[in-house]
Amino acid sequence: MNKGGFSWKRLIGITRVKQNFARKTGIPTSKSGLERKIGGMILGKGCLIILFGAIVLGSLINLI
Repeated sequence: MNKGGFSWKRLIGITRVKQNFARKTGIPTSKSGLERKIGGMILGKGCLIILFGAIVLGSLINLI
């Protein structure tokens, strides 16, 4: 791991592309950020979204 020196990823522009993607979509590109987001969804930050999805899925299954 590089500690503040030269970085090929920064030179090529990979870092900027990843940052812009994460900002626009709200999906973190780092492993720790993704784990934090998924953990938050499971433990309470996204409960309404999961609950709403389950309700919609249940109603669609009942229609079929």
